[in-house]
Order: sequence, then structure tokens, then C-alpha cells
Amino acid sequence: MFVTDENINIVVHKFLEGRELVELHRSSLNDLGGQSVDRKYKEFLREIFTHKVWDEFEKKYPSDVQKMMWEFSHLKHVDEDIDVICPFNLAKVAQKHQDIEKFFEGVQGASYDEGLIRISKHKFWSFFAQSLHGITHNVRGIFNKGFNIGCILLVGEFAVCEVLRRHITDEFIDYCKVLCPFRPRESILKGAVVLGKHQTRIQFRKSAFTYGIGVSDRFDELKHIEERKFTNKDGEWCGGLFIKLVGVGEHVGLDKTMEFTFYPIQADQTMMNFYFYRTLKKIPKYVTEEGVEQIGYLFLNSPNTECGRSREVKLTITFDRMDMKIKAKDLTSESESATKFGFMWK
Repeated sequence: MFVTDENINIVVHKFLEGRELVELHRSSLNDLGGQSVDRKYKEFLREIFTHKVWDEFEKKYPSDVQKMMWEFSHLKHVDEDIDVICPFNLAKVAQKHQDIEKFFEGVQGASYDEGLIRISKHKFWSFFAQSLHGITHNVRGIFNKGFNIGCILLVGEFAVCEVLRRHITDEFIDYCKVLCPFRPRESILKGAVVLGKHQTRIQFRKSAFTYGIGVSDRFDELKHIEERKFTNKDGEWCGGLFIKLVGVGEHVGLDKTMEFTFYPIQADQTMMNFYFYRTLKKIPKYVTEEGVEQIGYLFLNSPNTECGRSREVKLTITFDRMDMKIKAKDLTSESESATKFGFMWK
């Protein structure tokens, strides 16, 4: 689990022989990271000092606000009562309205003592409640999918927080091991370096969409709709048929290569046009269906028309970590063309 100050990224890997990895699941949870905790803390301070006082302090002394949040980012790594230094300028703005101690009267979980704002452990934990609930709910959802999970590994900025580590351990220790590196922040950087050197360790990932190519075929009134019918010198055709390359949620081997053979639909055709699409549908039939979007195209010159419609065009598609790479070659003219599109993984 990759936990940052912004998002929570959960990835499930399966180890294969030779220490290779297969990615089985990937999801990202927005607004449940460390910044969610920071916002709860700032909202609590605003409630204590009133909106009027806090807004004036935030407007006049933004650097002091930033310093308070920076100090809290270090304090939130502990699991105990915390003392926050009250900036001189915040006290000055507050005392224009009333003695600063009076702002804390009736406030549960916080008190003021000689320049320090003391926040109880229980109140401190409440800043984490929304984040921890969301993370737990989503991790349990992954367990319910039937994955055989032997270990949860916490890395990233938010993983430094003892509250998070203890909560995840308490929630899931009966199901699997819960581990966190000694320096979870640095683990992200180290992991990126190692992955760059050993990219072959991850062999499969899940496609986030169904990807396909639009083609034309001989019109068959039993299989095709009349709206897609068109006619040229070489007969009747059905255009815009969706030919699937990879399905949504399907495991795709990195560096997997697919090869197709195409022929022109007209004997004197001197340009071959290939259009590529993606959709969340599993098996669309036509590229014009709702939810099917074009992601790119590839044009290939085919100047030698001596062989008419018997000319072969080889289309090669390779999936790598970030892209879908396409190459086309006209075997008669020996002309070539290539392009690539971004490929989205789950």
C-alpha cells in the first residue's frame, strides 16, 4: 500500500518464480491521505479561535500558518497527546477580541498553557477518523474479492504516521502480516530506482479499458446493421467494426506483441487508415457505440497497387509499461509507419 499526503494507492501483486511480479489489482483513493488529517486539524483550530480570528490570522500571516502546518506534519507521526506552539501573531490577533484562554473554555480535547496549544490523544485520533475508515473499507473490499494476501506493506509519506500503522495492524493482523520499512518515505525513491533497473520483475498488469481497432468487412445482412453499410468499386462493406485488442480488466504481459494482417478494401487504394479506440465496455461491436472513444490513428502509404486487394499489411502492436506501440508495414511496397498511444492500467 503506497500512502502519501494526498492519495492512497493500493496495489496487489503476486510473486512468481524468479521473483517476478504479476499485478492483480490497482486502485487509488483520493482525499484520504495525510492532507485529509491536516485539514481536520486546521478546521479544529478555526473552531477554537472562531472563523473571524482565524481568517484574519491566515490573511495577514500566511507564513505563520504554513509553519504551524509544517510542525503538525511532524507531530502527527506520534501516538500521544501533542503540544503545538501557538504563534505570537495568532495570539496577538486573538487577544484583540478576548483573552486567549477564553477561546479554549468549553473546548473538548484542547487547552492552552503558556504559549502551547495542547491537544489530547483522543482528539488527535479524531483527525484521522475519516481517512482510516476509508482506507479500511477499501482494503476489506480487496480481501472480499478473494485475493490470497499474505502481507500488507506500508510505504510513503503517510506511512510514517504511527496512528495509521497501528490502525492497519489492529484491523488486519488476523488476516496477514503488516509490515512497514524503517524509512517508509525513502522506500518510494528506492523502489523507483530498483524498478527502473529491473523492469522485467513486473510481468503482467491489468488493462483499465477495452482497446480496439476499427475495421471494415464484407457486409453480411445477418450480422451487420444497415446503417454501417457502404459500397465501393469492390463491393458492399460494413465499416466501423470494433476488433478487440485487449479487454478491460484483462491481464496483459508487458512487452506483449500482437500481429494482424489486413488487406485493402479497394484494389486501387493507396492509403491504409487505422483508427484506434478504447471503452469501458467488454465487447462492443461498433466503434460508434456510446462510450467508445477514439484515441489515435495511423496512416500507411501503399503506392504499389499491382496486387490489388491481395496486398498484405502487417500490423504489430506492443504493450509496454506506459504505451501501446503500433507499427504497420506494406509487404508489397515495403513502406512503413509507426506511432504510439498512452496505455492505461488499473
